Amino acid sequence: MPAVPSCILDPIRDQFLALLPAREDSHPWGCHNPRISDAVVFDRLVQVLVFGCGYERAADSSCSATTLRRRRDEWIAAGVMETLRLTVLAAYDQMIGLELDQLSADGCITKAPSGGECAGKSPVDRAKLGLKRSQLTDGHGIPLVTDPAPANTRDHTLLPATLDRFAELAAALGPLPQNPSLSLDAGYDYSMVHQDLTARGITGQIAERGTKTPIQTGGRWVVERTNSWMNNFGKLPRCTERRRAPVEFFIALASTIITVRCLIRRAWTLYRWDTRPRSPRIR
Repeated sequence: MPAVPSCILDPIRDQFLALLPAREDSHPWGCHNPRISDAVVFDRLVQVLVFGCGYERAADSSCSATTLRRRRDEWIAAGVMETLRLTVLAAYDQMIGLELDQLSADGCITKAPSGGECAGKSPVDRAKLGLKRSQLTDGHGIPLVTDPAPANTRDHTLLPATLDRFAELAAALGPLPQNPSLSLDAGYDYSMVHQDLTARGITGQIAERGTKTPIQTGGRWVVERTNSWMNNFGKLPRCTERRRAPVEFFIALASTIITVRCLIRRAWTLYRWDTRPRSPRIR
């Protein structure tokens, strides 16, 4: 059984391969071992993301773990995965439409047993090493920005950098709404957050500290659902990468898969195409 349904994986793989820069063979004699197909390596990295297994488990005699790591680093240096994520976001916005006037943000703490650049003492797991994702979504839960940080970082201190990355999306999506609203939980109820949102022209819907507020209030539930979608990928809730670049690589890949899945589900009733699934209930 494939790690991701073919109706989702095939268009992602085709677009990813189209974005790869042309590679020149610089070997003077041309007698080196043949290069393993990029499509094969991409599918193995998707398995690593979905199943959360090590590179050695996803490798075999036809594609080694060293090849997976080397090709991953090559694609990270080229910035291809982030380009793919932005391309998919733009396609979703064109076909369905991103709800950028209603945003939602929250942090999600996961495990990072191997430590590394994005690891810190988790306040919810007996000070074991953990990672926090600062997640920003649109009104439907499409992941717009995901920033990794140590687990012991407060949510409200990560928000400015997350909103800065959101402002940079204008280059890929076009003009952004002038006065969007942002739903936040009580962990963001600080004066510095209110002042920052006012300066950015964002209307903050922030739950008050010390007051029980249902998660349905202000539309905060969509970002919680997105965090759950992210944690369905085995690599993310228990991240063993030590460097920040591979962490961001797999987060971008997971965001791409989630966006394409939501695109197919919502486009199922609006469009017709040759490879259209029989049902919109795809996982």
